[in-house]
Amino acid sequence: MAATMIPPDHAPQFLASCGWGGARIEPLAGDASFRRYFRVIGDGRSAVLMDAPPPHEDPRPFVAVAEWLALAGLSAPEILARDLDKGLLLLADFGDARLRETLDDDPAREGELYELATDVLVHLHRHPPMPGLAPHGLETWLEELMLFPDWYCAALDLSVDVDGYRAAWIEALAPVAADGLGPVTILRDYHAENVMLIGGREGVAHLGLLDFQDACAGHPAYDLASVLEDARRDVPETIERAMIDRYLAATGQGEAYERAYWALAAQRNTRILGVFTRLWKRDNKPQYTVFQPRMWGLLERDLASPHLAPVRQWFDTNIAPKHRAAPWAQAA
Repeated sequence: MAATMIPPDHAPQFLASCGWGGARIEPLAGDASFRRYFRVIGDGRSAVLMDAPPPHEDPRPFVAVAEWLALAGLSAPEILARDLDKGLLLLADFGDARLRETLDDDPAREGELYELATDVLVHLHRHPPMPGLAPHGLETWLEELMLFPDWYCAALDLSVDVDGYRAAWIEALAPVAADGLGPVTILRDYHAENVMLIGGREGVAHLGLLDFQDACAGHPAYDLASVLEDARRDVPETIERAMIDRYLAATGQGEAYERAYWALAAQRNTRILGVFTRLWKRDNKPQYTVFQPRMWGLLERDLASPHLAPVRQWFDTNIAPKHRAAPWAQAA
């Protein structure tokens, strides 16, 4: 069910305990999980209240990753106060200048800001992965991919060859898992709606990072594919190509990275087609179906990679064109 944007009853007591008594609490955002965010305003200052209600959510991973990212020289929200048992965090307020709206209002800045978003990943990947992160490799990729037959195909009442699906993906992804380009810390949901522009900070610190509690130790191509093949906004193909080249130039990576980029972009986009269907069918969030035509456009572009021929053949055999973008055109 979609969460209502009403702060929990215990929020005022929590705020009072950390010096924010009497502050105004205003809805800020919800997301695809049970987490909700509120802006707290009082005494000429503001902060952000994260409500990550147990048992559905656990704020501890967010705290751990935020503190590690800050030590690595990147901008994650400072934790001002916490009540982990009740799932409440008070965070530094990064303001309202989000990358998504900034780019929509001024597309001429796409090159500049996507360069900076790419540089954040270059900087991040120069550090060893954060200790204790779960691995994000072949086994996880295959598990995530089952969201497509389990939810997308089920929703459209499609009977598909699941064994052939798994075999095709193994053929495409096993070489990526074995290419030796990692692991690094991956944020897993790195895109324009989870990045803020912070005034007064320069370089990679200018970009404020959000929604990284699901960070894993994985392949360095994953987050670049996430931000450039954005589920929620169109990124020009020329920008995508330029940013891949920028990453390659900065890191010295080559053909293996490029192969991984297209394979993991396809993996991620296939997974998201299933996730967005599940959000609609299970969680009563039909608004996510509006993104499905874009996801199909991205996936079909990814599948043009020669290394993804087995996956492309599976889709051509099992998912007719009328069952791809077409069912979602009205929603879009």
